[in-house]
Amino acid sequence: MSSEQAESEAERRSAQETDARETDESPQAKGPLSWMANNHVAANVLMLVLLVGGLVLAGRIKQEVFPEVEMGMVVINVPYPGASPSEVEQGVLLSVEESVRGIDGVKEVRGTASEGQGVVTVELLLDTNSDRALSDVKSAVDRITSFPEDVEKPVISLASNRRQVMSLVVHGDRSEAELRAVAEELRQGLLQQHDITYVELSAIRPLEIDVEIPQRNLREHGLTLEQVAARIRQASVDVPGGTVRTAAGEVLLRTTERRDRGSEFGDIVLRAEPDGSLLRVRDLGQVLDGFAETDQEAYFNGERAALINIFRVGDETPTGVSAAVKSYLREHRADLPEGLDATIWHDRSDMFRERVDLLRRNAILGLTLVLLVLGLFLEPKLAFWVTLGIPISFAGSLLFLPAADVSINMISLFAFIVTLGMVVDDAIVVGEAVHHHRMEGESRLHAAIAGVREVSIPVIFSVLTTCVAFMPLLFVPGVMGKFFRVIPIVVISVLLISLVESLAVLPAHLSRPMPRWLAILLSPLLLPLGLLHGERLDRGIEWFIHTVYGKSLELALRWRYATIAVAVATLVGTLGVVAGGRLQFTFMPKIESDVVSASLRMPVGTPVAVTRRIEERLQREAAEILHELSPDSDPTRGTFVELGSSTSLGGGPVAGGTRVGGHLASVVVYLLPIDDRSFSARDFAQRWRERVGEVAGAETLTFNFSTGASSGKPIDLRLMHPDPATLEAAATRLATELHEYAGVTDIDSGVSLGKEQLDLELRPEALARGLTETDVARQLRAAFFGAEATRQQRGRDE
Repeated sequence: MSSEQAESEAERRSAQETDARETDESPQAKGPLSWMANNHVAANVLMLVLLVGGLVLAGRIKQEVFPEVEMGMVVINVPYPGASPSEVEQGVLLSVEESVRGIDGVKEVRGTASEGQGVVTVELLLDTNSDRALSDVKSAVDRITSFPEDVEKPVISLASNRRQVMSLVVHGDRSEAELRAVAEELRQGLLQQHDITYVELSAIRPLEIDVEIPQRNLREHGLTLEQVAARIRQASVDVPGGTVRTAAGEVLLRTTERRDRGSEFGDIVLRAEPDGSLLRVRDLGQVLDGFAETDQEAYFNGERAALINIFRVGDETPTGVSAAVKSYLREHRADLPEGLDATIWHDRSDMFRERVDLLRRNAILGLTLVLLVLGLFLEPKLAFWVTLGIPISFAGSLLFLPAADVSINMISLFAFIVTLGMVVDDAIVVGEAVHHHRMEGESRLHAAIAGVREVSIPVIFSVLTTCVAFMPLLFVPGVMGKFFRVIPIVVISVLLISLVESLAVLPAHLSRPMPRWLAILLSPLLLPLGLLHGERLDRGIEWFIHTVYGKSLELALRWRYATIAVAVATLVGTLGVVAGGRLQFTFMPKIESDVVSASLRMPVGTPVAVTRRIEERLQREAAEILHELSPDSDPTRGTFVELGSSTSLGGGPVAGGTRVGGHLASVVVYLLPIDDRSFSARDFAQRWRERVGEVAGAETLTFNFSTGASSGKPIDLRLMHPDPATLEAAATRLATELHEYAGVTDIDSGVSLGKEQLDLELRPEALARGLTETDVARQLRAAFFGAEATRQQRGRDE
C-alpha cells in the first residue's frame, strides 16, 4: 500500500470515528431514525428487499385490461323456444321471480321476457356471499314444477365482466359452410397455443339438420310431424348393452345407431310394410344439413364474415394472448383457402400496452426532471439518492398488491401515473433538510440524523393526509366501488413505501460518501450536473429568495386583509364558474376509442329486408363521411356489419340473454390510431348521427365512440303501472317530450311493439270429433315452429 493510500485510509477511519463520536455524544442519536441512518447495511437490505422483491413479484401479478370483479348478480336464463313474450312472462318469469325473491341476500329481482326466452336478474346485497346465493337460487329454481312442457333447462350463473382480449374476423367470398369450417379450424389451432385457453365463435349461425316434409306427403301416409320426430329420436341412439363373458374373454355389447350427418338421418326407416317395402325419411321430404333458420349475417368490408373471440383466462396476460394470436396468424395465414383471409379486430391489449408505455415514459421523464432540478439546486449525488426513491417506492408497492387482490390493469396503471407527481415529495423534503445541515458545516452523519429528525413529523403527516384523502374511494358501494378501490390501494401503497424509504433508507445513503465504484459508474450522469451546478446558480437562487419572494411575502403580510380578500374573491369566482354551468360535469368521462359503432333496433317482427336497407344506409353514410374527412387515404382498419344479432362484439351483455332477430343490426367502424388520422372519433360519430337523422320506425338508433368503464345512461327513468297498455303509452309520450330538448340524443322509450299474434280456440264441433286442445297445439307448433327430434353433439357443436 502506498503512502497516499495509507493517508487516505487513515482520513476515512478518522472521519468515521469522528462521526461515531458525534453520534454517541448527540442527544439526537437515539431512536429508530438515528439507528437506520447509522446502519447503512440494514438500510441497504431494506432497499434491496423492496426493489428486488417487487421486481421479482411483478412478473407473477395477474395482468388484465380491466379488473375482473364479481358483479353481485345471479342471472337465470330460461329458454322457451317459440314462445311469445307474454307466454314467457306467465309460464316462466312469474314462477322464477316468486321462488327467488325470499332468498337471503337478495336486494332486487328483475325479469325480462322476450321471444323464446326469459331472463331473471337477481341483484344481491353488499357483502353477500355470491357462491352461497348462487347455490340457493339454483335450489329454488330446481323446485319449480309449473314450467310449461317445452321449457328447456334453466342456465343459472354469476354475472361477471368478460375478459375478451381481441377478435379475429374470418372473411371472404365463400359459402357460409366453408367460412364456418375455416373459422373452426383456426379456433382449434389457436387453442393449441400455450398462451391461449378459451376461444369461441360468434356472428355465425348455429348448425342444424332440418327435415322438411310437405303436408301432402304426411297426409298420404297418415303421419304427423310429431310421429316422424319421435321415430327419428328412437332411431338415433348409441346405448351400451353391457358385457358377455365367453371362453375367449369378455365382449362388450353396444347399440350404435347414432346419426351425425343429414344423409344418415335420411336413411331412417319410418315404416316397414308387410310386402317388404320400406318408407324412409328421405322418401317423405328433404333433409338439409346446414344452419338454423335465423336472420343472422355478418360482413367485413363487404365480404361474408365470422368472428373468433379470444379471451384471457387465469394468469394469462393480455399482451401474451395478443402476441400468441399474431404469431399463429403470421405462420398460418398462407394456409388459408384462396379467397379467405383473417384480420385482427379490436385488439384490447393495445390499450393495455399503450397505458404501460405511458407510465414508462412519464416515469423516465419524472426521474430525469427530479435528477436535473435537484442536481442543479442542491448537489448531484444527493439528487441521485432522492431520485432512487421513485423506483424503490413503485417496486416495493408491488409486494402488497397481490395480498389486496389488485392486478396490473388499466385502472391500477392509472393510479401509478397519479402517484408519479407525489411519490418523491417526502424524499425531496428530507434531502433538502440534510443538505441544509451540511451547508452549515456539520458532518454527513450528524447532518443526516438532524435533517431527518427535523422534518420527520411534517413528512409523516403530509403523507398520511394524502392517504386519508384517497381512502373514501375504498368505501364506494356497488360494482363501481370494486373498480374504484384499485386506485386508493395503489396510491396508498406507493406513498407509504415512499415514506419508509425517505425516513429509513435515504438518510443512511446521505450519511456517508457515495461508494467509489458507484461514483465511477454514475460519473457520466453526475459530472455534467456538477459542471452546471456552481456558485453563480447558488447566488441567483439566494437573490430570488431574499429579493423577489421575500419582498412579495413581506408585502402580503403587511396588507394581510387585502391578501385574504383576494383569496376569498378567487374562491367565490371559482364557485360562480362551477355553479353557472360553465364547467361541465360528468360522472364518468368518455374516453375516445378507435371503434365507432351504430346500433339499430327496429320493432320486433320487422322484415329483415327493411332492417337490411337501413343498415346499408348506415354503411353508405359512414363511407361518405370518412371520404369527406380523409379524401386522400382510408382512415379505417375495416368496417364490420352484423345483421340479426347484437352480442358478437364485446362478448355479449353482462346480464341477459343473447339478443337475436331480424330487427337488429349494427355497423362498427374501426378507425386508425389517432396519430394516423386528422379527425377525432367524437367528430365522426357526431357527423354520422346528424347525417343519418331520424330513422322512420326505428325504436332506437345509438352511436357510440367511447371505451372503458361506463356509468350507463346519464338519465335513466323507471315507470311502473299494473296496466301494460297505460305503461307503454306513458313511456312513449315521455320519450316524445324528451326529443324536444336540445342536446338530448339516443332516447330509448323501452317500448317494443312486438309481433302480431293470432290466438286459436277450439270450437265445440272439434271437441266432438275427438280433438283436444293439446292435439291442436302440438300440430300447430310442429307445422310452423317445428318438432325437435333430438339434440346431440357433433364434434364440439350441438
